Amino acid sequence: GEVPASTASPSPTSPVPTTSAAPAPAAPTTAAPSATGTPTGPAEVVAEGLPLPWSVVALPDGSSLLSLRDEARVVRLTAAGDVVEVPTTSPDGTFGGALPRGEGGLLGLALSPSFGEDGLVYAYVTREGDNAVVRAVLSDDGLGEPETVLEGIPRAQVHNGGRLAFGPDGLLYVTTGDARQPELAQDPASLAGKVLRVTPDGEPAPGNPTEGSPVWTLGHRNVQGLGWDAQDRLYASEFGQDTWDELNLLEPGRNYGWPEVEGPGGQDAADAGFTDPLVWWRPSEASPSGLAVTDDAVWVSALRGQRLWRVPVATSPEGGPVGQPEPYLVGEHGRLRDVAVAPGGGALRVLTNDGDGEDQLLRLPLG
Repeated sequence: GEVPASTASPSPTSPVPTTSAAPAPAAPTTAAPSATGTPTGPAEVVAEGLPLPWSVVALPDGSSLLSLRDEARVVRLTAAGDVVEVPTTSPDGTFGGALPRGEGGLLGLALSPSFGEDGLVYAYVTREGDNAVVRAVLSDDGLGEPETVLEGIPRAQVHNGGRLAFGPDGLLYVTTGDARQPELAQDPASLAGKVLRVTPDGEPAPGNPTEGSPVWTLGHRNVQGLGWDAQDRLYASEFGQDTWDELNLLEPGRNYGWPEVEGPGGQDAADAGFTDPLVWWRPSEASPSGLAVTDDAVWVSALRGQRLWRVPVATSPEGGPVGQPEPYLVGEHGRLRDVAVAPGGGALRVLTNDGDGEDQLLRLPLG
């Protein structure tokens, strides 16, 4: 869970099993900026004084949007490095009907694949009675009236999921938590404890494992990171309970075991129809949230672990990890919420998440 950093000694990271590759989606969209290698210097502060930022997305003009979870506001980081308010249609400046409580609020942001034409910004919001995905047009005047595209996702004080990402197939992937009802993760009729795949309008996507259902994968406790590699394989980071946090390779229709299995279950779990994670960590060294994929690695931001994990992955069609995960920024910047490839490539952006009103957006050069 998203608890403060532990003073317990980290346990060794698990051995890295291999896995089969997921089928590649069709109709790839414009490739993201590329990056490769390991950090070449210390992290540089891009913006500071941020109150609990949750998600950062780059805009085509060189600026970026950030969601502030507990204030339910969106701010813009200009290309010049200034943080400015993004006006909304709500009198108090909040967005999408978000009602922050516990780990819920204004969470993930994503841009429409055709943002240059439609200007649509998507957001995952915790509302009075549910979690939902909303969208609105971003203009020079701010964010327009929000439209709900997906609703009825169970909410709770914790385990709300919240990450949004458009895939190479142009479809929207949505991560949800089990809303503290673990049994819902195994219920295919529930939206809780799942990764969902929907059209930009929020309808179940064609080609999903069950026709008419938005469910892409199930058996998740609380997924907060998504990213694709160059072969269109989808990786997801997931909070465990007390034993193991996970990095998973998501394949359509697969069941990732929660609450029946936490971490690797081996042959017994496979016989029961569950899929093992690629990598697993003790919560004291991870509690993983946002995720980014570079040309040669998957990067995972860790809250309780207060570090940034680099998991080397193969660029071959077979894919999968090719070495032990490597920790960076250990204890240097506190809890880390999100990581993304920086505009233009060649670096990562990292959001801190200590909740003292002084969180930062960092830039970590790679090479």
